[in-house]
Amino acid sequence: MLASFLAGCSSSVTLKPPVIPPPLIDKIPASIGLRIPAEFESFVHKEEVLGRKHWKIDLGRSNAMLFTQLFTYMFEKVTILDADEDASLLSLDALIEPSIDAFEFSVPRQTKTEAFAVWIRYRLKVYNSDGTVVANWPVSAYGKSQAGGGSDALRRAAVLAMRDAAALIIMKLDDETGISARIIAASAASVEGQSPEPAAADEE
Repeated sequence: MLASFLAGCSSSVTLKPPVIPPPLIDKIPASIGLRIPAEFESFVHKEEVLGRKHWKIDLGRSNAMLFTQLFTYMFEKVTILDADEDASLLSLDALIEPSIDAFEFSVPRQTKTEAFAVWIRYRLKVYNSDGTVVANWPVSAYGKSQAGGGSDALRRAAVLAMRDAAALIIMKLDDETGISARIIAASAASVEGQSPEPAAADEE
């Protein structure tokens, strides 16, 4: 009886990676690195709601796989880096590192509605080729799903929040971080800094 009671007072939700259809955009002509911090790849949120029910929401590898898929659509070349891998050893135009600032959710009992809702605030740090942070962009996303199935409804809301973040990044990443302009400027500066090749001697 005790085991049944405890099971009824807790819920565990594990997410599968959301699938993003290929966006109708031109890829940014750049080679970027995507560094996945360990805490981002294994993010778990635990919370007690109204002092009665414990929730455990395990995003697992869904975050890592979401951003891998997303940036593969957005950039010509994407290299996945481990958390401790040295990006300076690779030939990259930029390095992007995502993280989660906040994860919140609500259940019908809290809001007196018939919906589950999820809020996620991601953060994207963009580094240039010498390791300097050139952009630090918070990305707020929201997902909502009508109640029905309990854990399944919360799972749907979380997936919708992740898709919301993906759509926002597709639309606004370049404007918010200026990554294209930075890469073009760095490339131009590199070309200008090269010594001109000596002219070939005229053949007699």
